[in-house]
Amino acid sequence: MNGAGPCPARNAVSRFRPFPRTAVSHGKPARLVRRAVCTAVLAAAPLAAQACDNMPSWAQSACQRLDQIWTEGNTDLYVSGYAWHNRSMYSASKIRSFNELAWGGGLGKSIYDEDGDWQGLYAMAFLDSHRKVEPIAGYGFLKIGNVGQNFKLGAGYTVFMTARHDIMSYVPFPGILPLVGAGYKDAMLYATYIPGGRGNGNVLFMFGRWQF
Repeated sequence: MNGAGPCPARNAVSRFRPFPRTAVSHGKPARLVRRAVCTAVLAAAPLAAQACDNMPSWAQSACQRLDQIWTEGNTDLYVSGYAWHNRSMYSASKIRSFNELAWGGGLGKSIYDEDGDWQGLYAMAFLDSHRKVEPIAGYGFLKIGNVGQNFKLGAGYTVFMTARHDIMSYVPFPGILPLVGAGYKDAMLYATYIPGGRGNGNVLFMFGRWQF
């Protein structure tokens, strides 16, 4: 981020301004709060780097990439809105009982890496098929192909943690799903398909992302 912040200029991290000058007063309490936050921010960066260095060699690259996404990535707004249940896998009465307007949203951070591919971290919450809140947080990767100057298409995967009221009463569990996307400039529409058998799963879930 550009502009001088309230922290002393020790390194690149100090360019981050956690409190804009117009957001808080300039009295002693405000200065103390700024100093406390700055100290935490300045301490967190070397700790994160040290954590990656202390990992096994096979995990260091993934750790460093996640740290790069979190510290250098742009902020993303996520909006969810539709979950289509495969009509060939459910009875008509069951389909009528489902909620397919999976309204919700969340935030994330993402980058386009050195190969032009998209990598992101996200956290969302939305209404599931039974109108119960489902939280989800994870990592996504899309191999990007540019179609013209502003259009892009991608295919990849997402790994995540989620929790549902009808699966172990909201005990978190992991998952991995395919992910495709189509985007124009800073907007991207994503879709994933949740597999299953007759009477379970088989849901096409769609959501969008806007990058600030």
